[in-house]
Amino acid sequence: MALKLKITQIKSGIGRPEKHVKVMRGLGLVRLHRSVVLKDTPAIRGMIRKIQHLVHVEPEQ
Repeated sequence: MALKLKITQIKSGIGRPEKHVKVMRGLGLVRLHRSVVLKDTPAIRGMIRKIQHLVHVEPEQ
């Protein structure tokens, strides 16, 4: 069973660089305080690292 991550958007993308907004959309984050559950892969980790100041990440059980 692959480890999954629960990613919650805690800050808005308004006024952020276009790259940050695109990464948030790529992760499936569209609104504040909404969460998505994704597989823990190096690609996802890299995307999270780019916007770590806008999201909260925790392991999913």
